[in-house]
Amino acid sequence: MSSAHITAAPGSLGAFLRYNADMSSVFTKIINGELPSHKVYEDDKTFAFLDIHPVQPGHTLVVPKVEVDHLEDLDDETYVALMRAARKVMKHMRAVLKVNRVCLLVEGFEAPHVHVKLIPCNEAADLFVKPDTTKEPDRQALAKMAKRLAL
Repeated sequence: MSSAHITAAPGSLGAFLRYNADMSSVFTKIINGELPSHKVYEDDKTFAFLDIHPVQPGHTLVVPKVEVDHLEDLDDETYVALMRAARKVMKHMRAVLKVNRVCLLVEGFEAPHVHVKLIPCNEAADLFVKPDTTKEPDRQALAKMAKRLAL
């Protein structure tokens, strides 16, 4: 079996997300409780948790519980469940955080597991902030935010 690697600086989120093709993704490990997370929502098909290096406070990832690499490869039922969960979390985030928008982004380069990024924004520039992924996550701030956003 061949290995696939994400190239990233040591200690960065990208380095943390390196994976071997025969191993579970970091998101599967989070869903299974093998890695810690700050959960904000869960149902039978999806799991939503805070990004440890948020673009903006409240930056949340929504993932299907099934490990699939590409959004377009999800079965219809899982795709609809993912989008419904994303919409539910977005509406809640907008109300709680009192932001103009919650932007939805799907790009899929950081982990081989479909994930929808929800980023609270008041202006377009808010979406393009580059967090410092070499810093240790602020676990206290994440726990406080998770409590605010919990559904």
